[in-house]
Amino acid sequence: MDDATRGRPHDPAWARLWGGRFRGELDPQIAAFTTSLPVDRRLYRADILGSIAHATMLGRRGIIPAPDAERIVQGLREILGEIDAGVLPIQGAEDIHTFVEAALRARIGEPAGRLHTARSRNDQVATDLRFYLKGEIVKIVSRTIALQQVLLALAEAHPSVIIPGYTHLQRAQPVLLAHHLLAYLWMLQRDVERLRDAFVRTDVLPLGSAALAGTPHPVDRQMVAELLAFARVSENSLDATADRDFAVEFVAAAALLMVHLSRLAGEIVLWATSEFGFVELSDTISTGSSIMPQKKNPDAAELVRGKAARVLGDLTTLLAMLRGLPLAYNSDMQEDKEAVFDAIDTANASLHAMGLVLHGIRFNREVIDARLRGGFMGATEIADHLARRGLPFRQAHELAGRIVLYAQEQGKELWELSPEEYRQFSPLLDAAAAAALADAASPTGAVASKRSAGGTAPERVAEQLGAARAAIARSLSWVAAVPAAPVEREAPSPHPGPAQARPDHGA
Repeated sequence: MDDATRGRPHDPAWARLWGGRFRGELDPQIAAFTTSLPVDRRLYRADILGSIAHATMLGRRGIIPAPDAERIVQGLREILGEIDAGVLPIQGAEDIHTFVEAALRARIGEPAGRLHTARSRNDQVATDLRFYLKGEIVKIVSRTIALQQVLLALAEAHPSVIIPGYTHLQRAQPVLLAHHLLAYLWMLQRDVERLRDAFVRTDVLPLGSAALAGTPHPVDRQMVAELLAFARVSENSLDATADRDFAVEFVAAAALLMVHLSRLAGEIVLWATSEFGFVELSDTISTGSSIMPQKKNPDAAELVRGKAARVLGDLTTLLAMLRGLPLAYNSDMQEDKEAVFDAIDTANASLHAMGLVLHGIRFNREVIDARLRGGFMGATEIADHLARRGLPFRQAHELAGRIVLYAQEQGKELWELSPEEYRQFSPLLDAAAAAALADAASPTGAVASKRSAGGTAPERVAEQLGAARAAIARSLSWVAAVPAAPVEREAPSPHPGPAQARPDHGA
């Protein structure tokens, strides 16, 4: 039986890419322990497209015969189409690289053996992960932008709603609800920027570094980078194959994103309690109790809060895995993909869930208005007013505290005190000043006075809304500008041509 007709891709004869110096078979338990196919199978598209680019370059540079390169490229495209269609199951191999090469050899025979020329699984897997992660970063950025747009729409829909602002979970100062929602939008904006930064350092091609030292073949790494839409090639072959800091940076950015989502989710859980009652959540994102018929639980938000712990764990996994590893590649690094994939899946699912939670949220205006009473949140306005009239702020702070105590004893809000009541506390408070102070101490007056840049005054929040729209537009432009890999758009010819005259870009 010749190579072209021997077995299927998952036959043991083609289940690994090594074995010439070994006698006997690998212990089945060790084989099961060392296989990464159940995890790295999701890299099949990246692996096949990377191999198409590599084979194209090998053919154009004359490193392998052009007809063989053409057969390899055609065979790989057929395999990709069959996997996409669910016709070819991914199974029975050590890893995704072995599976693809075995499937190719079963399809085209001996020429498949030339595909691995001038590369190693070390630079191959690094390329696969970077290529795959670039696409996932763009998807997560897009989902984050979508959540920002939901927050923006909510802020625009509630321009005049005032809520208590909290410190130490105690009522502190009133703020516009829009201002509060925009705080999360800006957190997410920084998450978008961090993900974009991580994309830059992921956008580096390792292929051509081979196992660790480079290759003697006259490869053109820049050609491969262009075919796969990488911005540049790696500078050092050891570094290219042995580090995963780009993965750490992505998961760190994802962890911060999840922390922000967790805070937003936690606040929604709090606001949905009977004790707060600020919001009513849609029945479509809530669940009930198996024993208490009256319950309406914000499970989706709670799970977002809980799933943040997973991504924090993924970050710890990567850092602990890399710590102390000598150069170059070690099998420990096989563990990188589970952490990266989990961070991707968890972030995507959480962003989607939070979007659904916010889409169906309803703010209870009456309850919120009632919570503006009783907290004496205009006390700072009294202190600031007295300070503006010349009283040192520490004295003004003391005097404002005494006014709060008086109002509390009288059972009144600060804005309900008469000018005469205010005047008894300081000669600085003439009739006009006392009347103005009562107005400033009200929720509306307190909010209106916060005109500093980034403050909660309506005009400042209107500026924020405009800035938020502009930031989202810039992020959307970035997403649209990320180039697709030419190897995905077209079938580049592997035949030698003008590109063969390029200088040698070997590692």
